[in-house]
Parts: sequence; structure tokens; C-alpha cells
Amino acid sequence: MEYFILSIAIVFTIVGVIGCVLPALPGLPFNYAALLMLQYYYKPFSTTFLVVMAVIMAVIMILDYFLPIWTAKKFGATKQGIWGSMIGMVLGIIFTPIGMLLGIFAGAVIGDMMAGKESKDAFKSGIATFFGTLFSIGLKLICAGTMSWYFFKELIKAWA
Repeated sequence: MEYFILSIAIVFTIVGVIGCVLPALPGLPFNYAALLMLQYYYKPFSTTFLVVMAVIMAVIMILDYFLPIWTAKKFGATKQGIWGSMIGMVLGIIFTPIGMLLGIFAGAVIGDMMAGKESKDAFKSGIATFFGTLFSIGLKLICAGTMSWYFFKELIKAWA
């Protein structure tokens, strides 16, 4: 049973990293669940480590939701631009990850232009939305990479 659960934990770790890029998958909770599965069998982590990782994960998940919207609004995006970026992201998932990122940008620009903004201003808010999303993805990847590193480090140590 132990190897079965740890195999699932390895899959969770991989899915967690992929989920940092795909918006349909909650990547960080998968990574954290893998840490907890490893903890159940081998107890390699301190309680402090697990609490700190949980807090970091929660903060990054909250930032992931608000950061793209905040950067879009900071650079003048309209509601239509924000909705456009979300629609563009969903449509772009088909061509992930490049299509998703381009969809965010194009959707924000098209939405702002439909709201009556000049193309220069719509382009500016599209760029801000794009970079806010990239920054958010980067934060998630750093957190997922850190959790994955600790997971595999401790798993290898336990199996050695």
C-alpha cells in the first residue's frame, strides 16, 4: 500500500507543476498533498515546515487570483478588458501554454477596444494583464518547484 500511495504522490507532484501553467488544475494543492503523503509514511518534515509551506501556498493562490486583475486595473483595463482576458485565456488553453498567454493578451486588448478605449491604451492594459499573469505563473512555479524538490529529496533519502 505504501508504494501505491507514494506512486500517487509522485503523480501529484508532476500534476502540481503542470497545474501551475494550466488554470484548470490547482497545482499547488497537488504538490502539498504529495508532501503530506510522504509525511504520512516517513515523517521527513517538521510541523513548522509543513505549516510554512501551507501558508506560502495559500498566499500564492490568493495572489494568483488577484495579481492579474490588479495589474490590469492599475494600467487602466476596463471590465470588458478583464473579461476579455479571461475568455481569451480559456479559448487559448487549446494551444497551451503559448495560446493561453496570447489569449490573455488578445482578449484584454479586444475587450478594452470594445469598451471604447484607444488601441494604445488597450495595448497597454493588455501588456499589463499579460505580465501580471506571467508573474503569477512564475510565483506558482517557484513554489511548486520548491515543494517538488523537497518531496523528491526526502523520497530518495527515505528509499536509500
